[in-house]
Amino acid sequence: MTLNIAHRGARSLAPENTMAAARKAHRSGADMWEADVVVTADQELILLHDDSLTRTTNAANVFPERGPWTFTSFTLKELRSLDAGSWFVDTDPHGQIAAGTLTDKDQAACRGEKIPTLTEALVFTREADWRMNIELKRLPPPMTDFPVVDRVLALIDLLNVAAGQIVFSSFEHDWLRQIRVRRPEFKLEAIIGYSAVKPLDWGDLDFATYNARHTLTSTRKIRRLAEKGIAVNVWSVNSEKDMYRFIEAGAVGIITDFPQVLGPLLNTDPANT
Repeated sequence: MTLNIAHRGARSLAPENTMAAARKAHRSGADMWEADVVVTADQELILLHDDSLTRTTNAANVFPERGPWTFTSFTLKELRSLDAGSWFVDTDPHGQIAAGTLTDKDQAACRGEKIPTLTEALVFTREADWRMNIELKRLPPPMTDFPVVDRVLALIDLLNVAAGQIVFSSFEHDWLRQIRVRRPEFKLEAIIGYSAVKPLDWGDLDFATYNARHTLTSTRKIRRLAEKGIAVNVWSVNSEKDMYRFIEAGAVGIITDFPQVLGPLLNTDPANT
């Protein structure tokens, strides 16, 4: 079957939202990589997930007086001065260092990783002839009204990245609707499941593809939506059991931190495992 394997920033193999993660994802055989796009104080587009820099960088040590270390209060130069990789080695968030998956050389390479710009990410994607899922993140103050859609589209055009290499996803569905009207050549995926406990809000099903939190998604729902022509990707699916379950239900894509696990499963008969 055809199934998209999207790697959430290679989070099991390298620090999330870094170029090291992108390279690992590419080598692991993922069909695309996913990264979170946000904006700096000086209006530069970067890759970062959390509003605060404290989990994935050493910002609290470098700028101790700048708490709560919200990324929108830092310039690109300041952000590029941070270490965005050592935390991964120190915390081993997915247990892959303890499991022996990452060598000493791998771990050493993580230390000192920088927060990437979207430009770096797009150039890598273009030159690797690969695909990128750009998640447009909600922006905290004072960038709440920043024209992120305009800026991202303009950068893609400037760098001559083919529309077929880019997928846009977001919890902000109005942004996706803007892109659909202005640039219908881009594929769109509406993310649902912001809350880990509230039932999924599928809205009026006006998108062709939904990216749904897997813990809130039933296989029955996926099958029913498929009958209506609605595609469902599930995130973030990291166990083999869940991978099989959603593949069999007809999910068109699995968004995972472990493409090195999912890839081989696509060539394995579940009955023999």
